[in-house]
Amino acid sequence: MRAARVSDVAVEVFRQAWTELARGDTGTLAETQLEPVTDLDSLQDLDPDAEARALGRTAVVKLNGGLGTSMGMDRAKSLVPVREGRSFLELTIDQVRHARERSGARLPLVLMNSFRTREDSLAVLAEHPDLPVDGVDADFLQSQEPKLLAGTLAPVQWPADPDLEWCPPGHGDLYPALLASGMLEQLRAAGFRYAMVSNSDNVGAAPSAAIADWFARSGAPLAMEVCRRTAADRKGGHLAVRRSDGQLVLREKAQTAPEDADAFADVDRHRFFNTNTLWLDLDQVASVLKERGGVLGLPLIRNEKTVDPTDPTSPRVVQVETAMGSAIEVFEGATAIEVPRTRFRPVKTTDDLLLLRSDAFELTDDARLEPVVDPLPLVTLGEHYRTLAAFECRFPHGAPSLREASSLTVEGDWTFGAGVRVVGDALLGATPGARPVPDDATVGPDGVA
Repeated sequence: MRAARVSDVAVEVFRQAWTELARGDTGTLAETQLEPVTDLDSLQDLDPDAEARALGRTAVVKLNGGLGTSMGMDRAKSLVPVREGRSFLELTIDQVRHARERSGARLPLVLMNSFRTREDSLAVLAEHPDLPVDGVDADFLQSQEPKLLAGTLAPVQWPADPDLEWCPPGHGDLYPALLASGMLEQLRAAGFRYAMVSNSDNVGAAPSAAIADWFARSGAPLAMEVCRRTAADRKGGHLAVRRSDGQLVLREKAQTAPEDADAFADVDRHRFFNTNTLWLDLDQVASVLKERGGVLGLPLIRNEKTVDPTDPTSPRVVQVETAMGSAIEVFEGATAIEVPRTRFRPVKTTDDLLLLRSDAFELTDDARLEPVVDPLPLVTLGEHYRTLAAFECRFPHGAPSLREASSLTVEGDWTFGAGVRVVGDALLGATPGARPVPDDATVGPDGVA
């Protein structure tokens, strides 16, 4: 890592995580150690016309290191077109620009890039000369660490493509990367006290003067935006209170013992999940990082894959990751706020992308995507649509109309024509080969009508 010029802080974070991994630490949180979170402040109770003073001291930080490998991509996921030819990153730019116009805030946009997303993303930012804020760089780099052989935890050797010997450390790298890059001090020196941090593929996480004002008044070092869990969220992590000290913590499925599986999945007991949008008090974050030498000691996540994601026969490796939301247990006095699902619109699969591109959503003047139907239809696309390239060629005219749909399940290899309308619980079954959905067709429970 030092030979690759990885920062000393990142090296120490990795060293400690590797030591925990070698010891076999699991980080399990037993249900007996936890209490459910029952009462939180809610965005719907805040003044939507709150003063923009706190927003004027806030920076927008987007986690932009993802390559969209789950959709077969090898470039920045944030550059995928979402609506009307505009990508995730371009929608974010529009949201920041609108918030500036409405509030008068400087509101810098800063990307946490990886080495593989930096060039393309900065090229997009360069097309918007009104974006830069004096004294604040457009981005900083997340770290990198070696992939480890699953059997020995030694760094893997892969001469066929040495770049694949490395991986990002997960978005928990935000904190050491802010420190090591100098971005933390740069923002503070430029007069910014707060930061709103979110994933670049979450088009719902727009700047909010109301939340910024609430966060500033709270005095908390960190606040997490959370949503109510539903049955569809029962496998995801949840917010809880640690009984021993009353501190908020995140518990992921990997930290749950088998005997606690039912309690973990109980969405009435554990009501809130992390949207991965955080608000940080940069002064307090800087103080804690200084006190701990840049190492927060976040719970590790053991992520097992193959060294070449496209080759299932390549050696099994472990990627040591951390999640930035788990820092809620590190910062004393950290808090959370309940927000509506409209602030949580991530795109992890082509299923999600088709829904956002469809007429089930409308693009607002301030570059937010608002649902126009409730509940939203459930989209399930088969194996022929897994990669972005395969998906795009099967929807050459864009997404079909989904406003009248309850669900759309596509099992076979179907290519959609123009003006297609989906109604009810629509199903397109398996096919012996490629099949067309004709222009202006209606797709329903019995297939193409």
